[in-house]
Amino acid sequence: MMHFRHTLFGVGLLAVSASTHAAEGVLDIVAPWEIGSTDPAKAGYVYTRLQIGETLVEVDDRGHPKAGLAEGWTVSDDRLSWRFALRPEVYFHDGSALTAEAVAGALRLALTKPGMLNQAPIAEIAAEQEAVRIRLTSPFAPLPAVLAHSSAQILAPASYNEAGDATQVIGTGPYRIEQLQMPQKLIAVAFNDYWGGAPAIERMTYLAAGRGETRALLAESGDADVVFTLDPASQARLQRNPRLKVQAEPIPRTVTLKVNAGHPFLAEPEARRALSLALDRTGMAMALLRTPEAAAGQLFPPSLTDWHLKEVDGAKRDLTQARALLAGLGWQADGNGMLIRNGEPFALTMTTFSDRPELPLLATALQEQWRELGVSLTVNVTNSSEIPASHRDGSLQLGLMARNFALIPDPLGTLLLDFGPEGGDWGAMNWYSPRLGEILQQLLTQTDGEVVAGLRREAAGILHEQLPVIPVAWYQQTAAVSSKVEGFRIDTFERNYRVSEMRWAQ
Repeated sequence: MMHFRHTLFGVGLLAVSASTHAAEGVLDIVAPWEIGSTDPAKAGYVYTRLQIGETLVEVDDRGHPKAGLAEGWTVSDDRLSWRFALRPEVYFHDGSALTAEAVAGALRLALTKPGMLNQAPIAEIAAEQEAVRIRLTSPFAPLPAVLAHSSAQILAPASYNEAGDATQVIGTGPYRIEQLQMPQKLIAVAFNDYWGGAPAIERMTYLAAGRGETRALLAESGDADVVFTLDPASQARLQRNPRLKVQAEPIPRTVTLKVNAGHPFLAEPEARRALSLALDRTGMAMALLRTPEAAAGQLFPPSLTDWHLKEVDGAKRDLTQARALLAGLGWQADGNGMLIRNGEPFALTMTTFSDRPELPLLATALQEQWRELGVSLTVNVTNSSEIPASHRDGSLQLGLMARNFALIPDPLGTLLLDFGPEGGDWGAMNWYSPRLGEILQQLLTQTDGEVVAGLRREAAGILHEQLPVIPVAWYQQTAAVSSKVEGFRIDTFERNYRVSEMRWAQ
């Protein structure tokens, strides 16, 4: 197992001796995310990613719900009653059996806490022989996707104290916790009674290292077998290391420009289209993100196959068309090439934040690219909370941010938050499409696959044409993997590290 010699997280220095990982059967994983709690509502994503806790519903590679702890489900004709049949002979890590009452109890507790489950209009969660029945007050088609969220993972009754807080993580996954040292370290071992069979990797450690330089050094030195989330410079360097395999996959998170469509300069779709056309997305993706595939010509990345418009290629820059669109709105260039209309300069302020280090870099690039168009942009780098606060008080003009469309595997949940009649803190501002609203409501109840696919494409088309938010770049999940490890795959929905699918190279 990992032996810590000295750790100075404050300055990002960490030394670990781990020269015989494979011989010891220990897989060492390093990622940025600290283990902040034992409660699924606060840090459940760590435990589902490490396959310690499991959910009733799992997700396939396209984001579609599939059997998890529930081997199947049915829904009543009125779409108000869902019955989830439990997988037989499943045991928690403390040896107790997975029962309908245990599942119902865990879900009822999850419903009382912050998380995705309380988005669903749930009236009752009840145990019913070898199944759990969930009764709704109104139809809600994404319920299986919501149940796949990490905050809805099923823990044993012994995990909870009298107040309903999870003080232990006793799950059903292929790995059980042997040692937990919050917020940095976790050690887990294979659970021999796992319903899906014993995994090949018998033991693993997880280390939270917030600094990208630390993670890259651990990969480079061989002191970690799998390292997630590489900065562009480290990724390029590690790709040249013969002992490592570097993987990158697009994930359903997009850098977007939140637009105040009530601003007189931004109210017309043509103005938003012009600003979009003036972006050199490919240049920014190559120079700043070092990933050409990250150039986002539309809101939904290819990983969201049901929402991605294959026929659209909107990543190309076209300053000529952008200028023509603005000229049609009355904007004319002055002697310095800057745009003026009715005596007012085309000047805007964009708010962003440094929590994600790429955002200020992208903001600076946007500033220069729009100056070529004749638009003066002031960049305000502040706290991420400023964007929703400025949305609420009406002062926001533009906000550069990152939006995750897989908070639950079905983006519908996020779209309902972002593009409703009142807009959303991280979505539309002073913009609403009645037709898009109709589509989102129809998707809550529609079950016909072809109809659902058509509605999703129509929704994506409206957002692409109207641009209430302007896409800039798609995120890539990156990982450096030791050549001693086989079977590694990135989960584009960031739910599962798939340790049980890995094995030691022969």
